[in-house]
Amino acid sequence: MSDFIIYHNPRCSKSRQTLEILNEQNVDTKIVLYLETPPSAEEVKSILQKLGLSSRDIIRKGEEEYKLLNIKDQSLKENELITFMSENPKLIERPIVVKDDKAIIGRPPENVLSLL
Repeated sequence: MSDFIIYHNPRCSKSRQTLEILNEQNVDTKIVLYLETPPSAEEVKSILQKLGLSSRDIIRKGEEEYKLLNIKDQSLKENELITFMSENPKLIERPIVVKDDKAIIGRPPENVLSLL
């Protein structure tokens, strides 16, 4: 079983580049196609803890769902935002790589080297 998990979108160049770095380093990586298999709210919460960030830090503001759900509304609570992210995974910044109790966002892709 792999120690690394990448929440991956194969259509995203940064996600592909991050996965390529992991492959070049011969890291056994579990690939989660999070648009097809969205993380649960609990998984999103766990990822945020490992990143040391809040939901607003990793929400993609350019997505249509951001506007439709009025996520810019600052009165929304953290748990509401986490639920939106779980139900609308396009809102989650990508890629995210998790190793044990740490995680990074692969922007730039070289950030993943800090987990090795």
